[in-house]
Amino acid sequence: MIFKSIKWRLQLWYGLILVLVLAGFGFTACQLEWGRQMRRIDEELQRRIGVVAAALRPPPPRRPDFGRQPFGSPPLNQPPDEGPPGQNPRPPIEFHLPPQAAGLFGPGDQNNFYFVIFRDGTEFAASTNQPNRTVTRSFHPLISVNTPSQFPAKEVKPPPPYVIGEFREVCRPLPSGEMIWVGCSIAPELKQLNLTALKLTGAGGIILLLGLAGGWWLVGRALRPIDSISSAATKISAGDLSQRINVAETESELGQLAAVLNSTFARLEAAFAQQQQFTADAAHELRTPVSVVLTQAQTALSRERTTAEYRETIEACQRSAQRMRRLIESLLELARLDAGQESMKRARFNLAGTVDDCAEQLKPLAGQRHVKILAELAPVEITGDAERLAQVITNLLVNAIQYNRPDGEVRAKLEAQSGLAVLTVADTGQGISPEDLPHVFERFYRGDKSRTVSNGNAGLGLAIAKAIVEAHGGTISVSSKPGTGTTFTAMLPLV
Repeated sequence: MIFKSIKWRLQLWYGLILVLVLAGFGFTACQLEWGRQMRRIDEELQRRIGVVAAALRPPPPRRPDFGRQPFGSPPLNQPPDEGPPGQNPRPPIEFHLPPQAAGLFGPGDQNNFYFVIFRDGTEFAASTNQPNRTVTRSFHPLISVNTPSQFPAKEVKPPPPYVIGEFREVCRPLPSGEMIWVGCSIAPELKQLNLTALKLTGAGGIILLLGLAGGWWLVGRALRPIDSISSAATKISAGDLSQRINVAETESELGQLAAVLNSTFARLEAAFAQQQQFTADAAHELRTPVSVVLTQAQTALSRERTTAEYRETIEACQRSAQRMRRLIESLLELARLDAGQESMKRARFNLAGTVDDCAEQLKPLAGQRHVKILAELAPVEITGDAERLAQVITNLLVNAIQYNRPDGEVRAKLEAQSGLAVLTVADTGQGISPEDLPHVFERFYRGDKSRTVSNGNAGLGLAIAKAIVEAHGGTISVSSKPGTGTTFTAMLPLV
């Protein structure tokens, strides 16, 4: 269960990275400290081995006797120790360590520096404090002290220093055949290195704990919106659509996601509220004609009627049925437009001609209400469905005529502006109140009950007009001044 949690996965990943970083830092620090200590010791070893090498001096050569040479004595140039043919033993070398250099080797120093000199595999001289390391030296990977030295009379490159146990030694072979070993104890350095490693481990452990605690806090803070999202989604799924995600850090990725989800929840709530209102309004609009039909039928069946009375009843039922049919057709049309199932024709046509035809068809209705229609139409061609747009124009003109005052005017104007066809329909009627103006395109909305006419208008015409205009990639808006008039503006792209 732990490894399925995002929080624990992130925490384990951060902890692993932090452990690797701290371990790498500690190892590097220990290596650097070890290298620094060994360089210091190697410098001391080289300095002391130089002192020992300088103390090794061959005996001074015999001074030639410029007087008479005894009879039978060897030549002056022949060494006195020359033996039989094939044997040439080396003369002994004197070793005297100066008193001022003797203080470099002894137990007084914490590293206890010591030296050993070998000649032909045999110990020739040594300091009194040397450890018992003959066996170890005999297995040195580069030089064996048990084999007689065969070094040529030239400078020989010494092997590098090495560490065995708690001792570090360096060797210098001499051209004369001697081999000098100088070493010291590195126990203090090892102890100091262990103490440093312990301190680094302790500091690393504290840093690791602080890092894990800080990482846990940061991960929890970063993932906090997920808990809010889950809680809000759970409440919304239970039916509470008013729930929103409370996010403090709106700039983070999860904050931006929460903002998008809040916007989605708001639209979802509005859609559900609109659907509920739509269902209630549709039921209300259908209830009236159904009630009329039932009432007329019950009245006609309650007793015998004359032919004229039956005819009147049937006509009332017919009017109610026609109203229901128009309402149902409008509802189906809106449903298809919302679902994108209503196909729109795409053809090039002259929008000015369509507006003019709609105005001509509505002149009888305008004449009945003593309203004059004035058109100012510029030739504008657009691409779209001429029949659907004619439906929009007719709806706007009918509303302008019906809600106008007697002897009023309806002005239709069409022009092209910035790649758009702009159609305005303005009337000189009573106008729309400011509180009702934002809702005129909502379905079944009729803020002013006095605007409801007796022609069966259910308040779906403007909603259908808006859906058709938006399906063409355009927009429709309204502006009004109470007592002055109302203006509808539809803007459609030319292409």
